[in-house]
Amino acid sequence: MNAPNRHELFVLEDGEKALEVTEDTKIPNAATFKVVKQDHTLGNMLRAQLLASPNVLFAGYKAPHPLHPHFLLKIQTDGTITPAAALEAAASRLIATLSALEGKFRREFSFKDGESGGGAVTAGAMETDPYGGGPVGWGAGRDYLDF
Repeated sequence: MNAPNRHELFVLEDGEKALEVTEDTKIPNAATFKVVKQDHTLGNMLRAQLLASPNVLFAGYKAPHPLHPHFLLKIQTDGTITPAAALEAAASRLIATLSALEGKFRREFSFKDGESGGGAVTAGAMETDPYGGGPVGWGAGRDYLDF
C-alpha cells in the first residue's frame, strides 16, 4: 500500500529536527511551527492551551496530509511575548495538566485495587465530586470507573 512503515510515523531519523520555526513576514508577532512526527492529538491540545493564554491572539494548526506525519502550528501574539515563548509556556502548562490527570487516574485505580469485599471506603478514598455530586469513593456509589 501507500502507507509508510509504522515506525516512520513517530521515530525521528538521524539529523531530523522535531520542530522547525518559520517567522511570518506578513503578520506581526507571528510564526509557523512545523512539528514533525506528531499528529492531531498534540496539535489540538497545544492549540487549546495557546488560546487559553491572554497574550495569544491566534493559534491554529493543520495537518497537510494524512500520510505525512507532521502538522503546522501558527501562532500570533500581542507582542508582549514571542510566539516561541508562548508555545513553550503552553507546552509547560500542557505537561502539568497531563501530569495531574495521570495522578488522578492512578489514584482512582489504586482505590479500586485496595477495595475490600464489603464495599467499604478505604482510608483517604473519600473526596468531593468535581461535578458537585457530593462525596465520592468506591463505597459511596459507583461511577464511570466501575468495571
